Amino acid sequence: MAKQLETWISEDVGPFKDKPLSWLSAQHFFRDPVRPSYSNPDYFFSPADGVILYQEEVGPSDSIVDIKGKPYSLREALRDPSYDKPSLIIGIFMTFFDVHVNRVPYPGRLTYRQLEPIDTLNHPMLEVEQHILEDLRVAPSRAEYLRHNQRMVNRIETAASADPYYVLQIADYDVDSITPFELKQNQPCLQGQRFSQIRYGSQVDLIVPLSADRELVPTQSVHCHVEAGVDTLIAIQQRQPTADSAD
Repeated sequence: MAKQLETWISEDVGPFKDKPLSWLSAQHFFRDPVRPSYSNPDYFFSPADGVILYQEEVGPSDSIVDIKGKPYSLREALRDPSYDKPSLIIGIFMTFFDVHVNRVPYPGRLTYRQLEPIDTLNHPMLEVEQHILEDLRVAPSRAEYLRHNQRMVNRIETAASADPYYVLQIADYDVDSITPFELKQNQPCLQGQRFSQIRYGSQVDLIVPLSADRELVPTQSVHCHVEAGVDTLIAIQQRQPTADSAD
């Protein structure tokens, strides 16, 4: 369930903070706990366990966050200069202490496309993780990895909307660390279904295009900790037709 950052670190991270890295890597990191399955067409559920770094409604070329004084946009995130949909984007940072199995936020048909690092190597995410775990502070402006690192663009087409939505997985320092469970393209996927694993520190963004017939209302606050498939991120509210639109 969703928790404030301080509560999550105290209750969930605290018991394991003093464990050696070798134990965390072998015994803790790759856990895949059994979770209840939720299905509700009025909500997008979280695709990942982690801390919400940002949630913004932005245009395709608008800045989601400024990184070292330079804007980082939706088109840059998706590496798609033709992307033209104003969208709600919610960024979730997955620390080393999180479960790293990702789940489908809303049912549909899933296709994916891997994009290689812009540089020779991925940029490490350690600075952002240290701020979260040690300073209880979220610092997306330090997230230089957002521009450069390997990523998987997961595109989900749904019956509820003319536009697909996206789950963007951004890898940490290790290359080839995003592992889809189903290698076939255009596969049906259920809400809450496990679809991929991403290793070590990483980030997952949920990108949902805005539309005239529905309102997307965030259900969590920035800096809280959420769990994949358990916590909602967005409530979908149908807009009532106005007198002008009815004529």
